[in-house]
Amino acid sequence: MRILKSSFAVVERRAEHAVKFFYSHLFWHNPGIRDLFPASAEDMERQRDRLFAALTHVIAHLEDESLLPYLRDLGRDHRKFLAGPEHYAAVGSSLLAALAATSGDAWNPDVEKAWAEAYQVIAYAMTTGADESEDPPWWDAEVVRHVQYGQDIGVLTLRPHAPLRHLPGQYVSVSSDRVPTTWRTYSIGNAPRPDHTVDLHVSRIEHGRLSNALVREVRPGDVLRLGAPGGRLTFRRDEDRPVSFIAAGTGWAPIRAMLEELAQHPPDQDVRLFVTARDAAHLYDRPLIDAWEAARDWLAVTYITPAPGQHRNQATDRLATALGNRGLWPDQDVYLSGPPLFIEATSGLLEELGARPGRIFYDSIPATGRDGAGGRPLGFGEWFLNRPAPHWHNPSGRAPRNY
Repeated sequence: MRILKSSFAVVERRAEHAVKFFYSHLFWHNPGIRDLFPASAEDMERQRDRLFAALTHVIAHLEDESLLPYLRDLGRDHRKFLAGPEHYAAVGSSLLAALAATSGDAWNPDVEKAWAEAYQVIAYAMTTGADESEDPPWWDAEVVRHVQYGQDIGVLTLRPHAPLRHLPGQYVSVSSDRVPTTWRTYSIGNAPRPDHTVDLHVSRIEHGRLSNALVREVRPGDVLRLGAPGGRLTFRRDEDRPVSFIAAGTGWAPIRAMLEELAQHPPDQDVRLFVTARDAAHLYDRPLIDAWEAARDWLAVTYITPAPGQHRNQATDRLATALGNRGLWPDQDVYLSGPPLFIEATSGLLEELGARPGRIFYDSIPATGRDGAGGRPLGFGEWFLNRPAPHWHNPSGRAPRNY
């Protein structure tokens, strides 16, 4: 374990070169694989970000019992790319070549052996997850309803052609023929329904081709592809501690799904909901939330937005104040959902307030955002409030705590 972490620390300082070398090596030696990846340079840059974030996650969780389930889920999801044994072999060869090329004098036979053995474990876990799944590689799903809130948020209701079994709080990867070979992850915004329809809550990113298509172009009758449901942000009913949900932006979707299930099967404990948005217009589901709070004595809601006329970053301070005033965090189960750096900073704040790390639940997503100037890593909530363009992982800044 130690040899992998020390080796990766060297590669991490040369992240951009390492990932570019990897893809150049992979496509040069396996030209047929190139068609499986996005065609645009912008989408390939995001793909490179995700690859390095995945490597960071694996190295950070080498001794974590959650790593193997994560890898099995990853392999199950990668069936949508039609990934076979030959692809895993090609990726392994190019990964070792990239690591060797960027490690300099730190690369030696012992390091090479350690990485080769580690990749065998990774590939085996992923192929095992793929082989054990009884689900299809993907689900075709027809858009039956499309509601747009302002210019930047869309809620799509989809009817999969085959039942999509999912738990409240899980997510799926999504692809559209309008943006071929591009997949993005979105949370399912509802508990399972008798008609098997699912809602996706999509926030438009300025230069995000798929999010723009889903919010502004997709219409009822379009057919999307959905990957296998994943994620472990699901409600723990075996506990009777008070519960706090904290949602930012369209991170509200999985929280809504869990609350919808709780509305159908009320909990024994009190539930507190904090909903954070960059302005009041982005509280697109407020009428529903208000109705739920009015009808259920176990639910209390706090909205966090900037004061009128104030900068959107004021919501950051208001949330911190609200959480600080809440108290009793050691006795709480907390569910977080929102952009990666928002989750990272909020979970850190909660730990400072006394919340126990093992009782803070969120899905691990890569944290690759930085400020548009390419300077310091963004602070608490800033990624959510100022959505930067995708950028390389910043090895000199605070490393992501999760993937």
